[in-house]
Amino acid sequence: MSDREELSFEEALSELEEAVARLEAGSLTLEETLALFERGQELAARCEQALNEAELRLEKLRPAAGGGYESVPLDETEEG
Repeated sequence: MSDREELSFEEALSELEEAVARLEAGSLTLEETLALFERGQELAARCEQALNEAELRLEKLRPAAGGGYESVPLDETEEG
């Protein structure tokens, strides 16, 4: 899929939802079903990529034990 990285998360998710609805309707030929299934896999991969990138951005820095700072998940509770 050449445009996979160009699609926003919302665009990929919307197209994926449409593909799932068409697949669930069951009115496609075998070839159409296979092509749409493959497209759905690509869209799901794009969504996963976008979510992983967002997760990386949701980190915070805290002082490290040895000096400097370390990156930790935003939801990690501070001890001490």
